[in-house]
Amino acid sequence: MSKAIKRVLLLALAWFLIHTMLIVVDGLMDSPGKADVALILGNTVHENGKMSARLQSRVEKGLDLYRAGRVKTIVVSGGLGKEGFYEAEVMKNYLLAQQVPAARVIVDNKGNTTQLTALNFNQIRKKLGFRSVIVVSQYYHLSRTKLALRNLGMENVYSAHAPYFEFRDLYSLVREFFGFYAYLLQGLAQGT
Repeated sequence: MSKAIKRVLLLALAWFLIHTMLIVVDGLMDSPGKADVALILGNTVHENGKMSARLQSRVEKGLDLYRAGRVKTIVVSGGLGKEGFYEAEVMKNYLLAQQVPAARVIVDNKGNTTQLTALNFNQIRKKLGFRSVIVVSQYYHLSRTKLALRNLGMENVYSAHAPYFEFRDLYSLVREFFGFYAYLLQGLAQGT
């Protein structure tokens, strides 16, 4: 292998490692302060209708933000899982059982991907006049989600990570590295 190829590979590896560290740091540093709304991204609902531990952690984090008065409204977003449940409906039902008023929970049942969640939330925020949002998901997912919302013209985008960690996070970090640049290129193509 030539020296030039080795240098390129080392540079690519360094870029990957540095950017991945930035994803971790950005994801673990929750934004302080308040926002109009929390946006909780969906995840697996088991065949018995119970939220996965990952999703439960996200919903609990959003609930904490609501109870602390940091947000007035919660948008839950997720699609129909292969298990047969709409993730957003399951999240909503849990929040209602935790005494969150139904008027404070907005459901997006078509948020099958991060991009669809961002597009759907953008319509919701324009309709209801939301000017700021705290995105709630796993730490590795927050940089890309915030970028997706900023690509749509949102300026006041903050984040709070769900305190749930697992070995699978390593795979997710690799996926997020590539996903971030796909969204970045998409935003550049859109002129944002």
